[in-house]
Amino acid sequence: MCIRDRLRAEMRTAWRVLSTHRDLRLVMSAGLVSACGDWILLIGLLYRVYAMTGSTVASALTLLSAGVPQVLLGPVAGVLADRWDRKKAMIYTDGLLAVGLLPLLAVHRPSDLWIVCLVLVWEGAVQQFFTPSQQAMIPRLVADDRLVTANALSGQIGAVARLTGSALGGVLAALGGLSAVTLADAASFAISALLLVPIRADGRPARTVPTGRRLNVLLTDLRAGSRLIAHDRTLRALMLFALATSVGEGVFATLITPFVEHTLHGTSRQFGLFAAAQAVGGIVGGLLAAGASHRMPAARLLGYGALAFGATDLAIFLYPLGYVALWPAVVGMILVGVPGALGAAGMTALLQRGVQDAYRGRLFGTLGAIQGAAVLVGTLAAGWLSRPLGIIPVISIQGAIWLAAGLAALRWLPAADRRTPDRIPSSSVRTPPDPAVSCFPEVS
Repeated sequence: MCIRDRLRAEMRTAWRVLSTHRDLRLVMSAGLVSACGDWILLIGLLYRVYAMTGSTVASALTLLSAGVPQVLLGPVAGVLADRWDRKKAMIYTDGLLAVGLLPLLAVHRPSDLWIVCLVLVWEGAVQQFFTPSQQAMIPRLVADDRLVTANALSGQIGAVARLTGSALGGVLAALGGLSAVTLADAASFAISALLLVPIRADGRPARTVPTGRRLNVLLTDLRAGSRLIAHDRTLRALMLFALATSVGEGVFATLITPFVEHTLHGTSRQFGLFAAAQAVGGIVGGLLAAGASHRMPAARLLGYGALAFGATDLAIFLYPLGYVALWPAVVGMILVGVPGALGAAGMTALLQRGVQDAYRGRLFGTLGAIQGAAVLVGTLAAGWLSRPLGIIPVISIQGAIWLAAGLAALRWLPAADRRTPDRIPSSSVRTPPDPAVSCFPEVS
């Protein structure tokens, strides 16, 4: 079967899933609008901060502001996602995220950078209560045999948003400055909240009614989630994979602007084009992944996707050593989107299948904290090492990390595809010592 026919077949598969799952359509639509706004803000903000300061350290501090809350609040937000109505949590956080962006309208000069940092701290903190709720709820919207397809569609939505938002972010930043990108992102959150309201699926997590003092209950839930991960080999491997690759993502996010501007001599609009290019491959990769759940196990999607992602990234970062032009990087970013989409769908499905519903919020909350801490390490390292070592040697670390992580995933994760939450042994999590304050039953 040729690529065109394969893509048509996968498009039909994806459309069947969307057409028969109303709530999934609403979640995907809300995600598309919100993610478009996020990419508009991210691209516009990174460009404006670097344009105002001319400093990679300032870029690193900007990303650092958004990452700190993820580290501090991720596990706690995951616990609350296992208690709160997940649908309501997503709606309320959308509203708080929209309002929290408004102080960016007062940013006009380098001395206003503290406002940017403060807003990003707020946005990063509130976002921690949205993501675990969303990821934990998706398995309720589709059957297990469609879970990879649903996650691939979610990744594809992200790719479309990246394509649209990145291009618009560069244009809006050049034409309307930071105010334009701020208002666009705030509007996207408001629309997202309205799209989530009609969802019919029950957002309340499967759990027992907690008793005892709130602090004791919170600590017990945190311990139970930590024990689940610590005593499960597959979950440990997935967390280590996320830890390593997130260090690389921190390096990439910090240095991609100076890489395009100084190494490839690109303009702000070309930077938006460069950032959007990966989304083109992500759309194709999302279509392929949407129909791959019946042909390739999720662990192999993750492993092979990571290998191809790392190899392509290294090619993008190293070719300017012999030839300086923007177009090969744009082509490379299109190509790298395909394995990126395949790997992301496999990773999310493995995590969602790895635990029962009562623990999914804590799993994704812990994942967010691990990723946030790793991104901070990569961000700080890139900000300081790029000065003595140069941009190309440091940004190439990302590709090397993804190659190593892909090899490790193929070595340690294939057995995970034979597991389901109902088949996790009870030894994978210990019973909390005080059942009077335990919120959840023992995993069977």
